Amino acid sequence: MHIPEGFINLPTSLGAAAVAGGSVWGSLRAASRDLKDRLVPFAGLTAAFIFALQMLNFPVAAGTTGHLLGGALAAILLGPWLGIVAVTVVVVIQALLFADGGLVAMGLNIVNMAVITALVGWYVFRGAVKVMPRRSGLLVGSLAAAWASVVVSSIGFSLQYAIGGVGGVDPILVVRSMVGVHGVIGIGEGLITAAAVGAVLAARPDLVTGTRGIDDLETASTSLSRKAIGGFVGAGLAVAVALVVFVAPLAGSAPDGLVRVAEATGFAAAAADNAYSGPLAGYGVAGLDNEMLGTIIAGVVGTGLTFAAGMILVGVVRRRSHHAGAA
Repeated sequence: MHIPEGFINLPTSLGAAAVAGGSVWGSLRAASRDLKDRLVPFAGLTAAFIFALQMLNFPVAAGTTGHLLGGALAAILLGPWLGIVAVTVVVVIQALLFADGGLVAMGLNIVNMAVITALVGWYVFRGAVKVMPRRSGLLVGSLAAAWASVVVSSIGFSLQYAIGGVGGVDPILVVRSMVGVHGVIGIGEGLITAAAVGAVLAARPDLVTGTRGIDDLETASTSLSRKAIGGFVGAGLAVAVALVVFVAPLAGSAPDGLVRVAEATGFAAAAADNAYSGPLAGYGVAGLDNEMLGTIIAGVVGTGLTFAAGMILVGVVRRRSHHAGAA
C-alpha cells in the first residue's frame, strides 16, 4: 500500500509528515520507558523480517496482488510503540533506497503502514486474547488484528484522498474500492501474521510482548543470555534471507491493491516518479540484466540494512534511557 508521488497533494502530504514525525518521536519516547535489552536485536530482526515479507506479493484476485504491511505483527511482538518504530524503519529504507513509495508521500506511508496498523493491531489483539486467553486465542487474535489493521489502513488512505486527492475521483468510490480489495488482502496478512507469531511462540514465547500482563499467557523468560538471544536472531535472519533468495523472485508482479484501485477508479495517471532513484530502485540492481539475481541482491542488501538500522536506532534509544535513569 505504498503511496507514490502524485496521488495526494503537497499540503496534505506535509500535514501527514508532521503527524508521522510526531507519532514516531512520541513512540520512541514511550518505548524507551520500558525497553528491555533483549528487544534491541529483536526489534532489528522484526524490521528486517517485515522488509523481507513485504517483497512477497501474493495474488488476491485476477490482476491484483497484496503484500504484508506488518504493523500488527510488529506490535504483537514488540508492543505498539516499538512496533511503530520498526515499521517506520522499513518504510523509510524502502522509499530512500528502493523508490518504493514516494519521498514526499513518506509521511502518508508512515501514518498508514506503521502508525495505524500498529495501534489497530495492538488493541484488537489485546482485546481478542483477553476474550480468548488460550494459545489458540493468540493465533485467532493475531489473524483478526492483522486483518483489521489492513482494512483500517485502507480507510486511512481513503480519508487522505478525500482531503487532498489528485484526479477528482469520488471519495466514496475510493473508500468502497479500497476496503473491498484490502478486506481480501487482510486475510493473507492475517494468515502470515498468525504463522509468524506462532513460530516465535514456539521458540521464544517470552519475546511476544502482546502476552504481557495476561496471566494465562504470560511466560517466564527461557534465557536472557546474549548467546541465546543471538542464536534466535541469527536463525530469524537466516529465514528472512532464505525468503528473499528463494521466494521473492517468484512473487506476483501484478499491481498491488492501491495501484489496482487507482487504475479502476481513474486516478492512476496522477502518479509521478520519485525525484531521486537509487541503484536499487524497483528491487533490482541498475545495470544488471539478470532480473532474478537483481531481486535477490537488492533483497539481501535491504534485509541487512533494515536489520542494522532498526537495531542501531533502538539501541540508541535504549542507551539514552539508561543515561536518563542514571541521572
